[in-house]
Amino acid sequence: MSVIEGPREEWRRILFEGTPVWVRPEGDLLRLGDGRTTPEADAIYLPPCDPTKIICIHLNYESRRVEFHAPPLTTPTYFQKPLTTLNSHRGKLNRPADCQYLNYEGEIAAIVGKPMRNVAPADVWDHLAGFAAANDVGAQDFRDTDAGSMLRVKGQDGFCPIGPGIVRGVDIRQSRVRTYINGKVVQDGPVAEMTFDIPYIMADLCRHITLLPGDVVLTGTPANSRPMQPGDVVEVEVTGVGRVTNTVQETPAPTHNVGHQPTDSEQVRRVALGQFPPRAPA
Repeated sequence: MSVIEGPREEWRRILFEGTPVWVRPEGDLLRLGDGRTTPEADAIYLPPCDPTKIICIHLNYESRRVEFHAPPLTTPTYFQKPLTTLNSHRGKLNRPADCQYLNYEGEIAAIVGKPMRNVAPADVWDHLAGFAAANDVGAQDFRDTDAGSMLRVKGQDGFCPIGPGIVRGVDIRQSRVRTYINGKVVQDGPVAEMTFDIPYIMADLCRHITLLPGDVVLTGTPANSRPMQPGDVVEVEVTGVGRVTNTVQETPAPTHNVGHQPTDSEQVRRVALGQFPPRAPA
């Protein structure tokens, strides 16, 4: 049975009595494998996967491409987030005091369940463990450096919340991605809007890269990524899958004044605020 065929099944991972444990949600409770329960409201969440790599696709929703005034895409491009970006449901998102453009990007995380190498698109669903809501957070203040790799933009500690759990038995092709700031919808896009669908992305990547159980592929964000402010509550919801919630806080700027510093250039503001001028006709 493939990951998109029912019944719906969800597993979450929490810290319980000092130990990471897997649990199943049951209303207001979480049930441990030994039969005990704990209130969901009291849970300390952990990411629902242990990846060896986190791979992300650029500009995969049509609304985002149009927002960028980019030409139609013929092939996907990718970047990676360090494993130290992993964060979880109810975790804090840190905006360094010298940054001002900490953007949300609501996404679907496709989580690998079986080793994938040279897997055909038609067989991808059978190789996935499930899906989770994710936020591809970025400090756009560093957009002027790293030559497109976005290492410092997207790679800072905690910049990849995933959760609350991993879900299978949902036809993700019918889902929508929504982002909320303080309860207000700020992004909303259907999975059907993807330029490159999940089977294509996974099959493309595993032609040359072995994807291992627990690996994460972030599959793109709709239009309207914008900056968050300290104190904001940001939620990413994937319909049928779940909603991951985080709170933004300000943290001290780095101690040492070394390397590329945050900038407030025209390019930074364009990306952070979605202020892209139309391209001249060809």
